[in-house]
Amino acid sequence: MIRQSNGRSVIEVLMSHVANDSAESLAELARRHGLRPAIARPGLPVYLRQLWERRHFILTYATSRNVSKYSGSALGQLWQVITPLLNAAIYYVMFGLILGGSKGIENYPAFLLTGMFVFTYTQRTATAGAKSISGNLSLIRALHFPRASLPLAYTIQELQQLGISMGVLLVIVVLTGELPNWYWLMIPIVLLLQTMFNVGAGLILARMGASLRDLNQLLPFIMRTWLYASGVFFAIHDKVVNSAGLPEWVASVMYLNPAASFIEWMRDILIGSHSPPQMVWMSCLFWAVAALIAGFWYFWRAEDRYGRG
Repeated sequence: MIRQSNGRSVIEVLMSHVANDSAESLAELARRHGLRPAIARPGLPVYLRQLWERRHFILTYATSRNVSKYSGSALGQLWQVITPLLNAAIYYVMFGLILGGSKGIENYPAFLLTGMFVFTYTQRTATAGAKSISGNLSLIRALHFPRASLPLAYTIQELQQLGISMGVLLVIVVLTGELPNWYWLMIPIVLLLQTMFNVGAGLILARMGASLRDLNQLLPFIMRTWLYASGVFFAIHDKVVNSAGLPEWVASVMYLNPAASFIEWMRDILIGSHSPPQMVWMSCLFWAVAALIAGFWYFWRAEDRYGRG
């Protein structure tokens, strides 16, 4: 038992304080005697160093989740590719053929698949991030580690799945008539910036999901709206300005949407006939840096509150 110079323990001092109803608050008394909270928020530089020290845990946790996710199915990891392909096939029939979304777009299969795969990466990361804290309360309460490890692990998990999907996408793009060129070397740059954005978005939603229990009910609606507003199935300028007759600034706002910006840049790389506004490149850079910085700061501010209650 910790004792002071007069032989009394700190616990006895605290109990005496409560019994005597002293005017000094418990927090002030504990601070005066050198007592600190069991779970305290470290400084941001220290927090980032702790995350780096646990990089192997984050990577292993993400990989093990990927392996176990499809372990009970007959096709296993193939579902990582089959699911977006099935979704793309349905959307191709509905939007490309029935609703005429493919009119005026060269190589619509590559156009649609690129949009689907890029958007799915952000959608799945954001949805998983929102559940990363609320779905792992037992782990959080049992072990002490930087809580940002969980949203980061979920992002890496989705990035691993995207790697398989991108391999399939490149094969399909070539089969539809596009030839590899030097611009394809920019694909890792686009994915790096998108991953930075996804990390930031996942951290923001992780904190929100930890306290707002209704967020998981709203997310499907939010993601579906985001999907339709990101030009996954149609050319934004053609449908918004030429077909709907809306002002140019409406199309510009839609292009500046982060999901649309990453989709348009990837299409510009993979599809020779596609030429988006140049502002989408700057938009990708802005969203990547802004989301990453804001996400880490916002999540770190509540580090000492995760898992309580």
